[in-house]
Amino acid sequence: METEFDMAQALSAGVAGRAGAWEFVRGFAAHWTTPLSEGDGWDEADLVAAEERLGLRLPVALREVYQLLGRRRDLTSNHDVLLAPAELYVDASREGLVFRHENQGAASWGVLLADLAKEDPGVFIRADLADKTAEKWDSWLERLSLAFVEIVLSESLHAPEGLCDFLSDLDEDGIDVLERNCTRLPFPGYPLGEEEPGVRWFLGANVLVRDDEGEVLLARARTEDALDRMRELIPGDWLNDYY
Repeated sequence: METEFDMAQALSAGVAGRAGAWEFVRGFAAHWTTPLSEGDGWDEADLVAAEERLGLRLPVALREVYQLLGRRRDLTSNHDVLLAPAELYVDASREGLVFRHENQGAASWGVLLADLAKEDPGVFIRADLADKTAEKWDSWLERLSLAFVEIVLSESLHAPEGLCDFLSDLDEDGIDVLERNCTRLPFPGYPLGEEEPGVRWFLGANVLVRDDEGEVLLARARTEDALDRMRELIPGDWLNDYY
């Protein structure tokens, strides 16, 4: 008999540590998308080849997540792009190992080379600027496993099945309705380093919602009816055909 997936409980464990993060990803995939299966990850040989090409050892957490779901583009690359092992590279400043790109090339995510010996190092983000001398790696999330929980959640908001929507120009009334009717999920505020981290996660009735700085909502529902109920709950200029 299938056990119902408790998003908040599973996310609490996912935030707590690496093993919990991978278990959360398995549960989320099984109940919100398609269950993970053999063949969804990269082989050990692919990771070894990447390490030999780069001349470095990948962190344990990065190896684990690539072997778990590295080929599942629906969980990692609906919007921004997770690089394949053969595409991993060290940035021009020789400071970070890059594993993810923003969809229009505006930023990259990576692990600092100085942290590669850590099993579950922090993840940093680097904006692509016209003035290359002004670019720097800024803290994003404190552990790589936590970052991949965020990646899986965020990429689910851009799924192509017609179960997602986007609301811009959110006002204070909309935020109040969201906070009163949905459960704040136990994901830490981020990006790190900001006085008031601007991203929060909520769960409604079969709807996952990301609040970006109180200005934009992104929603992913399990059913079309659930998404319609969210639109009715928080009226506004929902872009129904946004995806």
